[in-house]
Amino acid sequence: MTAIHFLLPSGAVSMFHRVASEELWAHAGGDDLELHLVSPEGQHRVLRLGPGGGAGATHAIVPAGHWQAARTMGDGHVLATCVVAPGFEFADFELARRGDLARAFRALPEAVLALARE
Repeated sequence: MTAIHFLLPSGAVSMFHRVASEELWAHAGGDDLELHLVSPEGQHRVLRLGPGGGAGATHAIVPAGHWQAARTMGDGHVLATCVVAPGFEFADFELARRGDLARAFRALPEAVLALARE
């Protein structure tokens, strides 16, 4: 497995991407994090991680092959850790384009599609 520890400043977005392996997102500090997941079939769900995340969720699993995007909530930063198992390989990484997501998943709202690069 591999792990990264990173800081998302206020207003930052981790654009829609997917990896071939399962991934664990863990909230390590700061404001809440909004994690968007889109299954290969197009089912969209939103998870909120952090101190204000309802039940106080601190982590979430992203199944292999699911599209994922994250953004900070509030005016502060988010410190997060992502663990991928088996380990992350750039050959298994794909960054989504907004138009491709829109064509593949016509039911996704524009606000969600905005989390993908042009």
